Amino acid sequence: MKKIVVYWSGTGNTEEIANKIAGDLSCDVVNINSASIDDVLANDLIIFGCPAMGAEELEDTEFRPIYDAIMAEIGDKKVALFGSYGWGDGEWMRNWEAEVGANLVTKGLIVNGGASDIIDSDYQEFIGALNI
Repeated sequence: MKKIVVYWSGTGNTEEIANKIAGDLSCDVVNINSASIDDVLANDLIIFGCPAMGAEELEDTEFRPIYDAIMAEIGDKKVALFGSYGWGDGEWMRNWEAEVGANLVTKGLIVNGGASDIIDSDYQEFIGALNI
């Protein structure tokens, strides 16, 4: 199964997590600003990463437009989600999971901080679900 990690990062935390996931899955990683929609859709599993912004929502000027364009053509491709946050309770991830719906492979990975703040059991469950 061909996989790719596609992310947007404002402070670098989500980028750290994206690189860790891509390294552990031995797959490509790309910032959404330099992602080709066709290249992303050439994968069977697309792992999106975006931090919580503002009132617990996805970043809407750089991430959201490209993400929406990819999702409009997603078909039956598998999707996984991850991101970092610094406040709130993860509402942005629950909303995002509901938005993805049936394409979602596993519960999203949320991290309060960067890669060094990942809860190991959550990460192992997330990575395990993506080894398909």
